Amino acid sequence: MAAELVEAKNMVMSFRVSDLQMLLGFVGRSKSGLKHELVTRALQLVQFDCSPELFKKIKELYETRYAKKSSEPVPQPHRPLDPLTMHSTYDRASSVPRTPLTGPNIDYPVLYGKYLNGLGRLPAKTLKPEVRLVKLPFFNMLDELLKPTELVPQNNEKLQESPCIFALTPRQVELIRNSRELQPGIKAVQVVLRICYSDTSSPQEDQYPPNIAVKVNHSYCSVPGYYPSNKPGVEPKRPCRPINLTHLMYLSSATNRITVTWGNYGKSYSVALYLVRQLTSSELLQRLKTIGVKHPELCKALVKEKLRLDPDSEIATTGVRVSLICPLVKMRLSVPCRAETCAHLQCFDAVFYLQMNEKKPTWMCPVCDKPAPYDQLIIDGLLSKILSECEDADEIEYLVDGSWCPIRAEKERSCSPQCPILVLG
Repeated sequence: MAAELVEAKNMVMSFRVSDLQMLLGFVGRSKSGLKHELVTRALQLVQFDCSPELFKKIKELYETRYAKKSSEPVPQPHRPLDPLTMHSTYDRASSVPRTPLTGPNIDYPVLYGKYLNGLGRLPAKTLKPEVRLVKLPFFNMLDELLKPTELVPQNNEKLQESPCIFALTPRQVELIRNSRELQPGIKAVQVVLRICYSDTSSPQEDQYPPNIAVKVNHSYCSVPGYYPSNKPGVEPKRPCRPINLTHLMYLSSATNRITVTWGNYGKSYSVALYLVRQLTSSELLQRLKTIGVKHPELCKALVKEKLRLDPDSEIATTGVRVSLICPLVKMRLSVPCRAETCAHLQCFDAVFYLQMNEKKPTWMCPVCDKPAPYDQLIIDGLLSKILSECEDADEIEYLVDGSWCPIRAEKERSCSPQCPILVLG
C-alpha cells in the first residue's frame, strides 16, 4: 500500500491543470483554484482517501496523458533530479572531499516546492542570477530541498502567506532518524528553513522579514526572538539563523506543508529548505587541527617579513611582543589561532572562539575586530611550539631574525643577567 501511495503521489505531481480538475471532479471535489491549490487538494485526497477506484482513475489519467507519445519512451511518474551531493561548508582548497549522496537504489526528493507562492517555475529564456546564501560552518549541507525562491506578494495586504509542499525520501527520513541527539529532542540531521534578502550580487546572510511566522503542518515553529537592548534609543537586534523544522515534520512518505507568514514592506526576501547536519564546536576544532595548522617555518617566515626593515621608515623595528594570554577569556592560550587575513601576529584561543560563535555567531577577530570567518582560520604552528617550550612566561618577543625570547616580570628579570634568546630551527 505504501508503494502505491508513493506512485500515486508522483503521478499526481506530473499532472497538468486539466488532469487535476478531472481527478477532483471524479470524486466531487472543487475544481477551482490555482495549480498549487489543485495539487495540494489532490495530494491530500491521495494521502487520506486513496481507494482502489481513485488509484485506478489516477493511473488512467496518467496513461491517457502519455498515450499520444507512444513513439517516445514513456516518462516515469517521478523523474530523478540531478544527483544531489553532500556539500561540506568548509572547503579549504578542496582539502575536504565532497561525498556524493548517491547509490544504486537512492530515492530522490519529491519537490513540491516549485509551486511556492502558487507560481510554477517556467523554463527561463535567459539565465537569471540565483540568490545564494552564505555557507554556515556549523551546518554541513546534505541536500537542497528547495532552492532559494522569492516570496512574492499575492495582493496589497501588509501580511502575506506563502505555502510550500514537499515530501522527504526514505533515505532522508533514515538519515534524520539515525542521527545522534545534540540535545534532548534535537537531532544532528535536520530540515532547516533559511531566509535572506533576494540579492544576487553576493552570498547573503540570513535575514528575517518583519512579522515572520512559520507554520509546519498544523503547528507553529519557534523563531529566535530579539536580544534585549539596555541602551535607550537602540533597537533590539534579532539573531537570524536557520530555523529547525524537523520536530514538527512527518518523518515518513507523507507530504509536509510549510507556510511562511511575512510582512510586505517593500523589501524582497527569498526562502530555501535544506537537509543539514549540525556540527559542534568540538567537531570544528578537530577539523581545524587536522587541516588548518600552519607549519612553524612558514610562521617564522611571516615574523621575519613583518619585522623586515622598511627603507621609507626612519624608525627601525627590532622586535614585536606577542601575549600568550587569550584576549577572549584572559587565560593562557591552548590552541593559538588567528585569521590568515589578519595583519597582526597576536593569536586568540581557537577553543573559546569556536564555542562563542556556536552560541552567538559573529566571526569577528577579538584582536583587530575584523572578520575572521572559519574558513580563514589557521593554527599558528610556531606559537604552539613556543607555548610548549615556554611555560613560565605570559609574553614573548619576536626578533628580526625569527628568533624569540620570553618576557618575564621585572623581579625575575633583575635576577637574571639577560633575557635568553632562543634561535628557531
